[in-house]
Amino acid sequence: MAKSRKSRRGAPAASVAETVDGGLAELIPDPDRARAWTLLLDGAPQSHVDLDDPTFLSFEYQRRLGHVIDLVAPPGRPVRAVHLGGGALTLARYVAATRPRSTQQVVERDAPLVELVRRELPLDRNARIRVRSTDAREGLAKVPDGWADLVVADVFSGARTPAHLTSTEFLDEVRRALAPGGWYAANLADGPPLTHLRGQIATAATRFAELALVADPTVLRGRRFGNAVLVAADQPLPIPELTRRAASDPHPGRVEHGRALRDFTGGATPVTDASAVDSPAPPASAFT
Repeated sequence: MAKSRKSRRGAPAASVAETVDGGLAELIPDPDRARAWTLLLDGAPQSHVDLDDPTFLSFEYQRRLGHVIDLVAPPGRPVRAVHLGGGALTLARYVAATRPRSTQQVVERDAPLVELVRRELPLDRNARIRVRSTDAREGLAKVPDGWADLVVADVFSGARTPAHLTSTEFLDEVRRALAPGGWYAANLADGPPLTHLRGQIATAATRFAELALVADPTVLRGRRFGNAVLVAADQPLPIPELTRRAASDPHPGRVEHGRALRDFTGGATPVTDASAVDSPAPPASAFT
C-alpha cells in the first residue's frame, strides 16, 4: 500500500494512493480548483469531486446524469435516490447540494474505497446519505418497494459493468424499487460496433415505456469508445429540456429518443440473466 498525505496548509495538496478491493485507488488534486480531486482506479478516471462546490460536475457523463437529477422533479424538491456504484460519491453530493433534505442510499461494494473516500473527501454532515458496502444488485434488493424517485446505475468493475447488472431481471428489481413516476438512469460504456449499448436499450425497452439516450455524437456514430447515459421512465420524459441542457455542455451531447432510438438498436435482442455478459473493456487509448 502506498500513501501520501496532503501537504501543510498553504502548500499544494499531495496525491493519495491506497490499495482497495478494486485495485489501486488514487486521489489526484485538481490543479485548477483548491479542494477538488479526481479518483482513479488502476489508472482509469472514476470520479471528480469539488469539496467547495459539489454542484460542479467535471466529467461529461456525470454532467449528463446531473441533468437527469435536475429534471426528475421540480427544482429544489427533495427526492429519494438510490445510487448503484459510489465512486467518490459525486452524484450523491450533487443531489444533497441541489435538493436539500433528500434521502439517499449508495450501494458500493468496495468497502476500503468507501473508507478512503469518507476519510479524505468527507461528506457534509447534513447530507442524508447512507452507504451500503455490498453488491449493487443485492443492495438494490434491500430497497423497499416503491421507495425511490430515482435509481442511478454507475457500476464498473475493472472498467466494465458486471453482467448481472445488464439484464431484464436486474431491471425488474429497479422497477420494484421505483415509486410511481420514478426514473432510472444508467451510465453505459461501449465502442464500435456498439453491440452492448444497443442491447441495453433493447433490454430497457422491455421494461419501460419511455427511453432517451444522451451521448457524444461520435460515440453514437460508433467512431470511438465512450459513455452514454440511458434514461427510462413510464411517463413522457422532458426531451426538449434534456436536449437543450446536453447541447449546452462544454462537450455537447446529443439526445436520441422515440423512433430514432428504436432504429438505433438495429434489432438488438434484450439481455437476460442467462445471456448477460460484462460490458466491453475500454481500449488502452480511452484514458490517454
